[in-house]
Amino acid sequence: MHPVNRHGARLSLRELTTDDVDAVLSIYGSPEATEHLSFTPRSRDDVDGIVARSMASATASPRDEYALALTRKDSDALIGFAHLALDPHQQRAATIGGAPRADSWGLGYGRETVRLLLALAFADLDLHRVWAAQSPLNDAAAKTLSAAGMTEEGRIRGHVHVRGAWRDSITYGILREEWAADGDA
Repeated sequence: MHPVNRHGARLSLRELTTDDVDAVLSIYGSPEATEHLSFTPRSRDDVDGIVARSMASATASPRDEYALALTRKDSDALIGFAHLALDPHQQRAATIGGAPRADSWGLGYGRETVRLLLALAFADLDLHRVWAAQSPLNDAAAKTLSAAGMTEEGRIRGHVHVRGAWRDSITYGILREEWAADGDA
């Protein structure tokens, strides 16, 4: 599916462009914004590569990765990075993730972002299951995933090696029928 243009009450998802590099760098280059992510801050060259690969994967056939810009509905400016990747180890399943710019924290955008990704997964891509993994110390992500209708499923021990140490991940999941029953279908 290309291009992705999905809209919520206040936010939208769209394809990344080369004009988004600086905005993505403001997230992926920030120690604060990457504190709970599975990687350390990225350089400008790293982010150039991420955006270029994301743009190339957008037109792949079949498409198995959706790296998207999160914007306010009234603006095209990127305020976050959202990601959905088909899971090669599960039938009709995907993993999701995202990272808002630090100046967008605390505005209630997290739940809407997750719901937009779930709508992409279930309504547009006809998937069966979506899951996400988050740092055990990221209370905001835990609240966001739960508020969006996802269920905590467990802990993957020693899942991510970041900042010189292995870190666990807490997983959340949702099935298509649970999403549909929640009223967002």
